[in-house]
Amino acid sequence: MKRALLMASMLLIPRLLIAQELDVDGLLGQDWYGLYFNGKKAGYAVTTLEKDDEGNVTSREDCSFRINMVGVPQEMELHVARVYGPGGGLKSITYDVSDTHIEATVRGEKLILVTTVAGQTQTEEVPKPDESLADAVEHAQWVKGKPAEGDTMTFVEYDPLNRTEITGHSTIVGMEDRVLDGVITRVYRIETRFDIMNLTKVSYVTQDGTTLEDVVSGVLTMRLEPEDVAKDVNYSNDTIVSNAALIDAPIQDARTRPTLRLALRGPMDDMHRFNDGRQTMRETDQGYVLFESRRRKADTIQHATLPVKDPELLQWVKPTVLVQSDNEKIVAKAREIVGDETDPVKMSRLLCNWVYDHMHTAFSARLSNSLEVLNSLEGDCTEYSTLFIGLVRSLGIPAREVGGLIYVGTTPGFYYHQWAKVWVGEWIDVDPTFNQPLVDVTHIKLVEGDQLQMAKLIPIIGKLKVEVLPDEPSPGAADTP
Repeated sequence: MKRALLMASMLLIPRLLIAQELDVDGLLGQDWYGLYFNGKKAGYAVTTLEKDDEGNVTSREDCSFRINMVGVPQEMELHVARVYGPGGGLKSITYDVSDTHIEATVRGEKLILVTTVAGQTQTEEVPKPDESLADAVEHAQWVKGKPAEGDTMTFVEYDPLNRTEITGHSTIVGMEDRVLDGVITRVYRIETRFDIMNLTKVSYVTQDGTTLEDVVSGVLTMRLEPEDVAKDVNYSNDTIVSNAALIDAPIQDARTRPTLRLALRGPMDDMHRFNDGRQTMRETDQGYVLFESRRRKADTIQHATLPVKDPELLQWVKPTVLVQSDNEKIVAKAREIVGDETDPVKMSRLLCNWVYDHMHTAFSARLSNSLEVLNSLEGDCTEYSTLFIGLVRSLGIPAREVGGLIYVGTTPGFYYHQWAKVWVGEWIDVDPTFNQPLVDVTHIKLVEGDQLQMAKLIPIIGKLKVEVLPDEPSPGAADTP
């Protein structure tokens, strides 16, 4: 969930408040915003606009989340600075979150990325992104031109963490007049859809370009507030408990039962409905999604021979900023754990067992990475799966992240959770947090892929309802909970 929260916060930052022809002189300074997660205060943000003597424009965004995770106060900060030259071209991006620091500098037609994660620094060269100051100011300029309802426009923004340029498609979906500071002011309602993550943001922007409020998928809100009000956060929002889908009674034999049938209600769409050899999800006439899962048996799993050669699979072997599967320490540890074993099914099981046996559970709001977790050997489900995926990939076995819900019986309900999917001849779900080389039937997969794909959880966080159905319906009976 914390990775989804981070991705959402990156989309919340309001577009720069810049006048026509990029004249920023009258708009330099700061704006403060309160951050709300499903209606509860979760942090604050401050945006700063600066211009130096040479005409370079710097946009800074600093976000601070203060939340509880099962009663443990946590803080997560995100700091991003973007510098544009006098002509509007992107010059550099500085990105800081947790233990990750990225310096991205434009040199000619290249972008040089110097990334430091867990004390390790690497340099990478990629094509210069298309982003410019014109993209950063698009909403402010747009509303000054008095657009009509239904008008559209497109902008881009480079994401240095995920090494990709995100495209936003904005539409004017409404206008209204409000009294602000005693003055009647036209406010535009702008809906933006981001292509890669398939997320929607609704922005309320005044006719002078000021963003009053941004709302990402109805879950995360950033609202313009005085500084003292924005910073008034008391860690009262427990993101784990408050966003769980609680049920009326415990599920018997939850970890060992062979099958499970559930009724899921909430804002799910096709991107959240996964059907594979373990789970199926389908819409019913009764207005809910029927979830059915069955426990996989180890003797039915296909076994591959390494190395993997399929290009479609090899993309899930490559190292990333947060999964340093080529790091010598990770490679050495993985080899030590599996020994002479060459069967990917058995290798996956050995790594799952090792992570479970050696990790210490500690809830954390940090943006974790495989090397940092290997060094600390502590964290929650995100850290368990991140370390496991790094170890698996280091041996040439494809693996990717999975996000969704899992049943927990302490306070009976389904809680947001992260685990892994591994290709061993076929894709199987593995959960090192619960030491499950093949996951139990209470795992509800809702997203899978990389960190950008985890952001697809945002529209449904805290909005799903779950009801347990009978194991087997009566012959000819409808699936009615």
